[in-house]
Amino acid sequence: MAIVPHIAVSGASPAIQDGHLRLYHTHTGERLDIVYRHGASYIPEALAKLDHFLRDHRTGEVHHFDPRLFDLLSDATQAVGRADAEIHIICGYRAPKSNEYLRTHTSGVAKNSLHVQAEAIDIRLPGTSTLKFRNAALALGRGGVGYYQASDFIHVDVGRVRRW
Repeated sequence: MAIVPHIAVSGASPAIQDGHLRLYHTHTGERLDIVYRHGASYIPEALAKLDHFLRDHRTGEVHHFDPRLFDLLSDATQAVGRADAEIHIICGYRAPKSNEYLRTHTSGVAKNSLHVQAEAIDIRLPGTSTLKFRNAALALGRGGVGYYQASDFIHVDVGRVRRW
């Protein structure tokens, strides 16, 4: 199995733990339980599985995700004391056409959404208050965090640090 070296894992300590995620996609009904990183090295085959899992559920298009986003998800669940909890995925990658469709049919969708660059994910963590999950993601300080209280999910991305 090929291993991709990674220079620095966010928040890494001298004894870097493996990266593990349990995911459920609310639109496809699929589940994924995966180790995507051994120590400081990402696993290419696991990243490819994550890319496919997080594909645009409207078009089936797959895009390569920034693996820092997976570290952010893992660290956010750890921060709320639920490292092995299953994260519900509301939206991963969005093809440009899907993003434009959503922009014209709903509110709050950015024209230059980081979902289109596969650098953002909309999530919830059943059994944990969305506000608590949002606060944990904000405290990590690794990108944007949006809070959608009425829809019961948060947006996390690896863009510049900001909040809404």
